[in-house]
Amino acid sequence: MDELYIRKVLEGDQEAFRYFLKNYKDMAFNVAVSIVKDNYYAEEVVQDAFMKAFKGLKSFNRTAKFKTWFYRIVINEAFQRLRKIKRERVSFVPAEEIIGLEHTTLFELPEEEQKHMIGEALNMLPPKESLVLTLFYLEEYSLADICNITGWSLSNTKVILHRARVNMRLMFGSTLKTSH
Repeated sequence: MDELYIRKVLEGDQEAFRYFLKNYKDMAFNVAVSIVKDNYYAEEVVQDAFMKAFKGLKSFNRTAKFKTWFYRIVINEAFQRLRKIKRERVSFVPAEEIIGLEHTTLFELPEEEQKHMIGEALNMLPPKESLVLTLFYLEEYSLADICNITGWSLSNTKVILHRARVNMRLMFGSTLKTSH
């Protein structure tokens, strides 16, 4: 389906680009916010990424997947924005202090609260760790797909994913169960 709309846009039908906006805006926002840690900046990143994709569509390699190519644009834009705003990384504080778990385990809470707390924890992680967790668990990409999207080697991706899991466990302490 992407190919059809790519062709339409390249033939001059600018309205056809709305297909990409509709189908990729949520995914792009999730990836961007996992890196820049701020909704406002994430929205700017997504807008910039869509503009770059629109302008660069002529040079898009049609043998590749649009989704992978676009993810790469979003990630590059997000890291570029992150460098511009020079955010300071938050040091790790026990999750109980930040999100009020106290003696309650994460899985005893209502689903909405679980999602909120996991989102808060993702915001505390370094950008690469947050990104890899978002792609692996929330977007359900394989390690190979993550390598294609990010441009990282397989070993680097595995290391970042491992660190992210460890840091997530540290933040939630004993409230998280290990699945492996």
